[in-house]
Amino acid sequence: MSSSSGSADADLPLKPIPGGYGLPFIGAVCDRFDFFYLQGSDDFFRSRMLKYKSTVFRTNMPPGPFISPNSRVIALLDAASFPVLFDNSKVEKRDVFTGTFKPSAGFTNGYRVCNYLDPSEPKHDQIKSFLLALIASRKDQVIPLLRNYLTELFIKVEDEVSGHGKVYFNPISQNELFNFLFHLYCGKAPVQTKLKSDGLKLFQLWVFAQVLPLGSLGLPWYLFPLSVLEDLLLHTLPLPSFLLKWDLNKLYNAVETSATEAFDLASTFGLSKDEACMNLLFVLGFNSCNGMKIVIPTLMKWVGLAGKTLHQKIADEVRSVVKEEGGVTLKAMEKMPLVKSVVWESLRIEPPVAYQYAKAKEDIVVRSHDAAFLVKKGETLLGFQPFATKDEKVFKDAERFVEDRFMGEEGEKLLRYVYWSNGRETEEPAAANKQCAGKNLVELVLRIFTAEFFLRYDSFTIKLGKPTLQGPTVTITSLVKASTL
Repeated sequence: MSSSSGSADADLPLKPIPGGYGLPFIGAVCDRFDFFYLQGSDDFFRSRMLKYKSTVFRTNMPPGPFISPNSRVIALLDAASFPVLFDNSKVEKRDVFTGTFKPSAGFTNGYRVCNYLDPSEPKHDQIKSFLLALIASRKDQVIPLLRNYLTELFIKVEDEVSGHGKVYFNPISQNELFNFLFHLYCGKAPVQTKLKSDGLKLFQLWVFAQVLPLGSLGLPWYLFPLSVLEDLLLHTLPLPSFLLKWDLNKLYNAVETSATEAFDLASTFGLSKDEACMNLLFVLGFNSCNGMKIVIPTLMKWVGLAGKTLHQKIADEVRSVVKEEGGVTLKAMEKMPLVKSVVWESLRIEPPVAYQYAKAKEDIVVRSHDAAFLVKKGETLLGFQPFATKDEKVFKDAERFVEDRFMGEEGEKLLRYVYWSNGRETEEPAAANKQCAGKNLVELVLRIFTAEFFLRYDSFTIKLGKPTLQGPTVTITSLVKASTL
């Protein structure tokens, strides 16, 4: 048996894990209904945390029991217990990418792509090494390529604000960031392939079909008959992969005919073109496009809400450094501590991936701030990241967006508690771990976006709509163009 923390916490009392799973079948259905219709994710976890007076407890997670017979998990809701999910010596990440439910391999042409592999599996090393090498080979293209697509983004935003007084930011940013990522990975813009302008829609449909049993329309409790009907439709049978075969083939063909350099690189890692193509397609759909459409609006949300004072500080830093360095460069990005802190803070306060799963490889002791808990071999651990990264015992004013939280020596110490990338911010993605291969790329894109935005604009205002599973919905209601450069 092993422990999830060091000897400094060895004197914590060993307690039984509170909570439970209820009656077979019925308990899972009741918890699912609470999660989707009566409480929502935050209240679902918060109510149980208060009930059991513990940040570690047992519960069921959707979508079981029909298509996910084992919905039983041990929830981890604090910054102390959460990191056990990163320890590959104690936990296994085999087939838990989407939690207690795994979509049919038919969606990925029969392959178990890298996201579903555990680092102990030889194929994981091959694929992850290929993806890391591919991203590294594109490093000199990131800034010029991204700036081109951001120019298109800002032009469209300005035109809409000028013509209509406001603009729904999400679809414009999603489209241009998708174009950038496809171009970066595959060497061509989507419009240069048979996808034309339909690329993003096809990717979204393919991703949506795979995770459909994990979501809901969020119907309120007082529409009970409709909620029950939706619950049965979404959570009883998964969508058959053959219904999306045409969609998958079109996406596959676009990547296959474009990413020739990537496939040459993949062959040096012993990967076939077919397997490399499927993994690259999955990375584009799930990791890159699906992730980027969340993190950019999230950044705009929190910076927009912060107001003119922060806007002026960012603009001053960006313009001063760009003038000093002669442009937007990698070196310039490293000289913007406020921009870096703002990006990290947006990823901390509203992480793009809420859930992380793993299974115990052996009997282990998991420690919260207050107690230790014995987890048996094979039990499933669920980390709910929005609570872990807003842990008041680690972050002062954890629910508040603090733009300079990660600046200075003391601020940098807190980076080890930023977990958005399936690993600590102070660690790096590698073939031997499950940390997001695109961690550094995502953060660089967010920094460049911030710099480019405040080179063009002094300030802006926003209005928030109802949040979705794809993050916040942001409408820009005004833009003040830059008065100085």
